[in-house]
Amino acid sequence: MPNGFDEMHDLDGAVRPHYQVFDHWLQSTPEAQIARKRREAEIAFHRVGITFSVYGEDSGNERLIPFDLVPRIVPAGEWRMLEAGLRQRVHALNLFLDDVYGEQRILREGIVPRELVLNNSAYRLEMRGIRVPGGTWSHISGIDLVRAGDGAYYVLEDNLRVPSGVSYMLENRRMMARLTPELFNRQQIAPVERYPDALLEILREAAPGGIDNPVVAVLTPGSANSAYFEHAFLAQQMGVELVEGADLFVRDSSVYARTTRGPQRVHVIYRRINDEYLDPSVFRPDSLLGVPGLFDAYRAGRVALANAPGTGVGDDKSVYPYVPEMIRFYLSEDPILHNVPTYQLRREDDLRYTLDHLAELVVKEVHGAGGYGMLVGPASTKAEIEEFRQRILARPDNYIAQPTLSLSTCPTFVESGLAPRHIDLRPYILCGRRIHVIPGGLTRVALREGSLVVNSSQGGGTKDTWVLEGGA
Repeated sequence: MPNGFDEMHDLDGAVRPHYQVFDHWLQSTPEAQIARKRREAEIAFHRVGITFSVYGEDSGNERLIPFDLVPRIVPAGEWRMLEAGLRQRVHALNLFLDDVYGEQRILREGIVPRELVLNNSAYRLEMRGIRVPGGTWSHISGIDLVRAGDGAYYVLEDNLRVPSGVSYMLENRRMMARLTPELFNRQQIAPVERYPDALLEILREAAPGGIDNPVVAVLTPGSANSAYFEHAFLAQQMGVELVEGADLFVRDSSVYARTTRGPQRVHVIYRRINDEYLDPSVFRPDSLLGVPGLFDAYRAGRVALANAPGTGVGDDKSVYPYVPEMIRFYLSEDPILHNVPTYQLRREDDLRYTLDHLAELVVKEVHGAGGYGMLVGPASTKAEIEEFRQRILARPDNYIAQPTLSLSTCPTFVESGLAPRHIDLRPYILCGRRIHVIPGGLTRVALREGSLVVNSSQGGGTKDTWVLEGGA
């Protein structure tokens, strides 16, 4: 069994209290019946089309994200702490974004290095001085949490640009409720089903003033995108249009959708494309995914974009080490959730230490995502470590390093039966007039034995996440 914290069992191997109902079901259900339920889930996910495209694969085919029948269960008291910490962190990050595109107090006072923000490729000069409604830059955030061997939670990274995965959270819950209704009858599990309604609510709240019934649309890069299923799913769940850039046009600083009934004004765009592709007249001129004139309409206050352009500087891995100080600076509070200790390789001492300990550390590109562009030292060969060393030496400012945490494990069905596998958790936070923390999130699981990389693009799977209501 891997070292570290086991979510279901204590150090003596006894089942933790919040897992006892599930464990009784697991022990009393025949193996053949569980196997049938697992097959049923796989068939259902194929039928619904819950897939994930992996770029660069020769097959070019969409992949089913493996779903595991053993849920990750969080007791009520633990969730209350996480909820408070997530609310605090996302509030501070929105204040930080509002500040660095406005008065820049945190930069003037030297809390965050000026060059780290203003020279960052994710910092959008075009957003300087723009006052976003309610000061909300990241309407939809996904904060990745891990539990280390000591049982404490840490924030692994912040996702403020276009966080994905919420559709899998919702479909995982539907699947578990269908396969194990008796478990939902025996205990109070916080619902996640209201997410699409809460999302639509905060999107409509972002609409330009004076609009009684704002029209919302989801902007997708198209069906070739790895998360297209999610874009279509969320548009359908909210009852709004799914559009591509070619479906929209700008006239008189307003955005319109082409429909069979003629042009229809769009007031809010939930965009699932990156900043640089939004508007070829302002950002990348070769973009075929965006809408010419969109940014001018946004700047004029005639359309809202969620999330706001420029949010990426808030979740950049080089800015991540400063989030605890942001919380203290803007909120005058101590952070509830802690960062993973981080070495910043633009600093000479941190670079020297990292190069001397590459075999022990995790090294990440500051702009990397999806498990790409990273080195997991303990799981790498000498050749891979040396190749990565040269990358670091060429661009030390492009990397951070962190200790290799022993991520918590949860029993997971694999070919040999139930075995512990490492997991993380991505809760989703919606920000509008108030902050909604969805009770649960997407639990991702590294299916390869010993692997710490949970990303779907790297072969990871998912679990349903149960937050128990009531009790400690």
